[in-house]
Amino acid sequence: MLYQLYEAQRSFMEPFAEFAHTTAKLLSNPTTPIAAPYASNPFVDQFTQPLTQRLSAGYDLMYRLGKDYVKPAFGIQSVAVNGSDVAVFESIALDKAFCELRHFKRLTDNAKMLGTLQKQPVVLIVAPLSGHYATLLRDTVRTMLGDHNVYVTDWKNARTVPTTDGAFHLDDYVHYVEDFIRHLQAEHGNCHVVSVCQPTVPVLAAVSLMASRGETTPLSMTMMGGPIDGTKTPTAVNNLATKNGFDWFERNLIYTVPSNFAGKGRRVYPGFLQHTGFVAMNADRHKKSHYDYFADLVKGDDESAEAHRKFYDEYNAVLDMDADYYLETIKIVFQDFALVNGTWDVKNAKGKLERVKPQDIKTTALLTVEGELDDIAGIGQTEAAHGLCTGISKAKRQHYEVKGAGHYGIFSGSKWRDQVYPEVKALIAKYQK
Repeated sequence: MLYQLYEAQRSFMEPFAEFAHTTAKLLSNPTTPIAAPYASNPFVDQFTQPLTQRLSAGYDLMYRLGKDYVKPAFGIQSVAVNGSDVAVFESIALDKAFCELRHFKRLTDNAKMLGTLQKQPVVLIVAPLSGHYATLLRDTVRTMLGDHNVYVTDWKNARTVPTTDGAFHLDDYVHYVEDFIRHLQAEHGNCHVVSVCQPTVPVLAAVSLMASRGETTPLSMTMMGGPIDGTKTPTAVNNLATKNGFDWFERNLIYTVPSNFAGKGRRVYPGFLQHTGFVAMNADRHKKSHYDYFADLVKGDDESAEAHRKFYDEYNAVLDMDADYYLETIKIVFQDFALVNGTWDVKNAKGKLERVKPQDIKTTALLTVEGELDDIAGIGQTEAAHGLCTGISKAKRQHYEVKGAGHYGIFSGSKWRDQVYPEVKALIAKYQK
């Protein structure tokens, strides 16, 4: 019922948000009848124009707080390769019920550049399925495109997936990763895998199962800020999962998709509930950010205001997760710690259970990355992968801690570009040979 009430409230607020947006534009445009008198009268301008600016800023903020945020676009049109701009075209390499394997194909008519592009390593970036869209990794993708042939898992909003497509389990996530790896191996010979946050666990499971079966595994796997072992330096995320029983999550966080979506009737963990949790974790920071946005609009700081819009266009765009997947992740990853305890069994396509054994991985190089100030996956949680992957020689395993970096800083922003990426690039280049 909560989901239906939320949708009713959103529908009710939508025209008011649009009204606020239109009013903000009218008050901020000096050529409109409302603002024109203030622009031409110096006395009125001195005392009254600041009032119109404040009103415009207030309505703009109302619009931002009340609007419906949709999935953003990656928007990567070109990328610099060896100092030259190369066009980027997005295509769907594989389309599954809950995920698209998105390829950022680089195009050029320069024969020499084409030869360079064809020799560059193939990288599968596995994006989190934990509330936000894969576009959260836009900076990760854009940076890596300069030196790599990049694919990314673009997860779909579960409310758009019809119930006829079936449920989505954590086991399915693992199988998706296996299928994507096999696809890239068939197309390009082999690939490297980079996982950010939540997918470090299913990626490690997928590579482990492939190794146990004797399949070819990726040349390298990079794991950044993920909950491999949530018992180490527990964060608020870990504490929430451990202090509440499994039934609590199903009773309080799972709802049914309303009839106005393609996935009507599907049980999900709704995006709006996840977003509420995100904001509640840092409520004071978000309040200050919105006040600063209002102040920037008043004083005409367009650059700062636009930076605020870009961040919250991404941050406020959330997706629903299938209930089975979410609840199984809570239990297996955050409550039972099945991966580190060696008790995780994944059901294969034939319905047979297979034990996840990271120690079976032999040939894949491993890099783990952690942020010193990460409040999502605490220090030691990702590094724990080294204690599990004992079959990988020490020479092919390395760990990197980013001083002063929070969770997002290890895959986005200057610390990612200047500190983390050179480590990732060097690892991939070393084992590509």
